[in-house]
Amino acid sequence: MSRIPTPAAIAAAPEASRPLLEAVNKQLGVVPNMFRLISNSPAALEGYLGLNGALAKGALPAATRERIALAVAQINDCGYCLAAHTYLGSNLAKLDAAEIAANRHGSSNDAKAAVAVSFAAKIARQRGAVDAADVEAVRAAGYSDAAIVEIVAHVAVNTLTNYINEVLGTAIDFPEVEALAA
Repeated sequence: MSRIPTPAAIAAAPEASRPLLEAVNKQLGVVPNMFRLISNSPAALEGYLGLNGALAKGALPAATRERIALAVAQINDCGYCLAAHTYLGSNLAKLDAAEIAANRHGSSNDAKAAVAVSFAAKIARQRGAVDAADVEAVRAAGYSDAAIVEIVAHVAVNTLTNYINEVLGTAIDFPEVEALAA
């Protein structure tokens, strides 16, 4: 049970959040608990949806975005996001179980994606304190400057949702995943 109320339906959300939740429902066919919980703050919901929507139109493919989300959720130990992105990674981005496991370990079985995921994991673990050589390695793997900026932005937006879910105890409404062995 969440630590603050999760509106049970769109109609129970603050009025300013309702059109945003309707758009989520139209896009996904459902409004997951996280969106309804964030809807307690129409400003936070609008900000999250705006950044997430803009990044979806960016330079990184959907599969790489999901890979990064999985790595960051694992680092931040966010059960909600691990469940959500395992589901999305498998069903939408078509990542197999071995790839999802690699992503959760901060890598990928795809050579180019491994560079982006490892970089994202380093950003998350080191709170942004990476070296110039780390940035150059991503560029050398074929990522544009726009993609490099977007990798950082994906770490940030996923950290935002990880923190919201962990702080507020969002009830998981995706198939739960097991913790990684230590």
